[in-house]
Amino acid sequence: MDWNEIPERRSEPDFNNLLAVLRRDEPSRPTLFEFFLNDRLYRRLTPDLDDMPDTSLNQYRRTIQASYRLGYDYQAIVLPGFSFADGIIDRPKERTISLNQGSVIGNWREFERFPWPDPHAADYDFLDQLAEYLPKGMKFIPYTPNGVLENMVDLVGYERLCVLVKDDPQLVHAVAEQVTTRLLDYYQHVIHHPLVGACISNDDWGFKTQTMFSPRDMRLFVFPYHKRIVETVHAAGKPVILHSCGHFARIIDDIIDNMHYDARHSYEDTILPVEQAYELYHERIAILGGIDVDFVCRADPQEVYQRSRRMLERAAGRGGFALGTGNSVPDYVPDTGYFAMLRAALDFR
Repeated sequence: MDWNEIPERRSEPDFNNLLAVLRRDEPSRPTLFEFFLNDRLYRRLTPDLDDMPDTSLNQYRRTIQASYRLGYDYQAIVLPGFSFADGIIDRPKERTISLNQGSVIGNWREFERFPWPDPHAADYDFLDQLAEYLPKGMKFIPYTPNGVLENMVDLVGYERLCVLVKDDPQLVHAVAEQVTTRLLDYYQHVIHHPLVGACISNDDWGFKTQTMFSPRDMRLFVFPYHKRIVETVHAAGKPVILHSCGHFARIIDDIIDNMHYDARHSYEDTILPVEQAYELYHERIAILGGIDVDFVCRADPQEVYQRSRRMLERAAGRGGFALGTGNSVPDYVPDTGYFAMLRAALDFR
């Protein structure tokens, strides 16, 4: 087996398969889910597009073609033009940065002077422009330029935000409200598009051993705002996927029973292997991805293939699972490991 050979889809896309997973039903075939890949891999998968100008539209043309080629039933997308950080928060262009770098709000005066971005500046026509490149059967899954807590951390800085939770909780709520109302406006614009099949609410909430705030403070300063996002998307008849990294054992009931997310994405073996997460929660919430990124990087492709196949066997006849990595496919993930995971789905019967 040449694990570096690009696997090719064996059936036409059908978003109904992912919808079945999100409803905790069994899809008609193994179904894939990934938040995003990486530019190097997108280019490898679409060499025929190399001569195109490097515009936002063409970048998504490339990702759509790559997603189609590999067997995905959707394309995740964030619309250009709306951001809480671009041109506002100054931070170095590095792979890893401090959660305190570049923060701009630390008191009420800075809050009132902050140039809050206009969600109407997003290019909502972008969906129509891309529609002609979306293969039949696929749909878009929009996400936002970071989530409620991530944008709060960007704007305030993590350490200062932790202090303000105790010293000035009203300022924390004010920042959360300003962020959330703009995210809701963005979702309201995209959810009614006929080619939008679901939404992703992307917001990292924790580290390996704990949430970023105590569970009590997450329930006060984060979860009520997420509940409004879920209610907004559900009111349009669309499911909502939570993409959130970090420890979640003490907040999973909030995710399911209070916020009512349809699916959760992002699993790490050092926190809770996806096999265990599936057994614990799949009857209450769909489980997406979960083949640990570190495992995909370090394990032999045959091991990745076998683990992915065993996970598909575990979910067979039970539903509520789509195969993918635990988080995403950054450029340091070897193609051989990623392709081995995909082959497990292609070969599974």
